[in-house]
Amino acid sequence: MTDTTSLWSVLVLPGVLVLAAVCAASAEAALGTGSGGTRRAGWPGREVLRLLVQQRRTTNASDQLLLRVGVTLLPVAAVLAGVVVPLGFTAVSDLPDGIVWFNAMEALAWAAVWLAGWGPNSALSMIGGYRFLAQGLAYEIPHMLAITTAALGAESLRVGAVVDAQAGLWFAVWMPVAFVIYLASALAMAFWGPFDQPVGSDAAGGAAAELSGVERVLFLGGRRLLLTVAAAAAVPLFLGGGHGPWLPGWAWTLLKTAAVLAVLMWARRRLPVLRMERYMEVAWVVLTPLAVLQALVVALVVLGR
Repeated sequence: MTDTTSLWSVLVLPGVLVLAAVCAASAEAALGTGSGGTRRAGWPGREVLRLLVQQRRTTNASDQLLLRVGVTLLPVAAVLAGVVVPLGFTAVSDLPDGIVWFNAMEALAWAAVWLAGWGPNSALSMIGGYRFLAQGLAYEIPHMLAITTAALGAESLRVGAVVDAQAGLWFAVWMPVAFVIYLASALAMAFWGPFDQPVGSDAAGGAAAELSGVERVLFLGGRRLLLTVAAAAAVPLFLGGGHGPWLPGWAWTLLKTAAVLAVLMWARRRLPVLRMERYMEVAWVVLTPLAVLQALVVALVVLGR
């Protein structure tokens, strides 16, 4: 590992984690609504400062260790998933099985949300935690098939090799089903937009219902950081990574990530929340067979080369 990469992994990534947590809590205050449906207003950092000095909320017989592990593990899992995502053509660590690593770090988010929901010993937060487990079981199979299809097209599990294989044609062009499934599973992974039932208002915030202070900042920041990492991973997997005319690779990566993130943010406001049982049915009956069919098509193309 070069000195520049070491500096990036030791200093920049933790800084991104802190900044994302602060911005996420600020955005939650700026874009959310207060009591009576009124919109909160004011300096975006006001809410995060309020949370940092807020008296911690406690519940009877809560397991504080599980709670703190859960809220800390969520942003950490997002950062660890991001180490294999290249900026341009350089990642913190271009592991030979980087796609497997990325998927494994996503699985840590399951444990994180469940622990954050279980730890407070509260019925509503526990419901949120179990909702995320059910949601994860539904989205993970199509999600895994989608990213495996990208690896199949490149004939490698290394993220850098997937980028190199798209020098001529983006995978999103000839793997559109896998790309769309990946975007949907990215929303579910970050329990965002139509998949936000784990922190749904019908359960008073679900897994985040009993969180306060720094714990709430970390949890909400980790959620948005996970969404950002998922958007960034779509670029090397399906959108050609840093390939593009005129601009340097890192600039293309940032522009493509911003475009994917804008689509995911738009989905939060435009798509209705899905009932859990309906989403699970669609995931198993529709998305999984489509993902398998897409993988078979890509396999035939690869064998015919």
